[in-house]
Amino acid sequence: MLRSAEQSNPAGRPNLVDSFGRTVRDLRISVTDRCNFRCTYCMPEEGMTWLPRTVVLSYEELHRVARICVERFGVDGIRLTGGEPTVRAHLPVLIEKLASLTVPVDADSPRAGRPIDVALTTNGATLALVADDLRRAGLSRINVSLDTLQHAKFRHITKRDELDSVLEGIDVAVAVGLHPVKVNVVVQRGVNDDEIVALAAFGRDKGVEVRFIEFMPLDAQGHWLSDAVVGQDEIVAVINNVFPLEQLPARGAAPADRWRYLDGVGTVGVIPTVTKPFCSDCDRVRLTADGQFRTCLFATDEFDVRHLLRNGASDDDVEALMRRAVGEKWAGHRIGQVSFVRPRRSMSQIGG
Repeated sequence: MLRSAEQSNPAGRPNLVDSFGRTVRDLRISVTDRCNFRCTYCMPEEGMTWLPRTVVLSYEELHRVARICVERFGVDGIRLTGGEPTVRAHLPVLIEKLASLTVPVDADSPRAGRPIDVALTTNGATLALVADDLRRAGLSRINVSLDTLQHAKFRHITKRDELDSVLEGIDVAVAVGLHPVKVNVVVQRGVNDDEIVALAAFGRDKGVEVRFIEFMPLDAQGHWLSDAVVGQDEIVAVINNVFPLEQLPARGAAPADRWRYLDGVGTVGVIPTVTKPFCSDCDRVRLTADGQFRTCLFATDEFDVRHLLRNGASDDDVEALMRRAVGEKWAGHRIGQVSFVRPRRSMSQIGG
């Protein structure tokens, strides 16, 4: 049965619920569209036109949107993305602002009455330099993108020679106490599918969870083909042949299915966006660096929060816009169906 975009929990606080009964708990904030890499599945090698700095939301504006989501809707998790978020100056200042937000005590959340969970996704190139500052500012956990352990292949994928810096960043993140540290691997057939076992072994050795991500149609060149997708079943079978696995309980709203190694050496995850979409459990909404509110990574519509913020709108006005947007959220992304329409923006412009 369809439900309205506002639904009260037993304590009386109205949740942010879409027409398919999914409650929003997670806000993804892109702090910049800029990046120091040029990953082929994310942006073109050259010729990117960056957003003018005047349209990028300030830290004060980002904090205001986050506060509204936490106070009005009981959102309990915020993830910062880019582009590459660490290229934005004074990032710990924003993290400290966000980490000070507390989930309302009457929120329908396991974090009710506690600070929100603040996470970050990074390419890791400068992570060794800033990891401790991020942790001290209140960062809870971190995901580092790493698609290969081979220097030549790393240069091919990212157009940069920074593999050693990324590996060092992962080590430092673990050492300073960020937990958990996860490693995101976008798997592409014919590119890095021959390294699935090596990357799984890397995670086991470092004590971090590797999460393999199916290749999605958000590449800047628009060359995505389904033939390049290595599906979850294949990824798990390849790992299981070397390191036997046992699947963990259902993920709920989390994007990754997870397995534990039978020898007790950690866990591994797969995000099956293409072959086994998790849209029916999605609890996420997104804010782009230029202040556009999106209800799905693959959404074709955006809602202009920046205009409200900069033209005297009240918190009630911002709340109303978000409720309207979530009320229009679709059932799923339709990848692989004839009705699928690619978003106008690439991954770097939306935020991962």
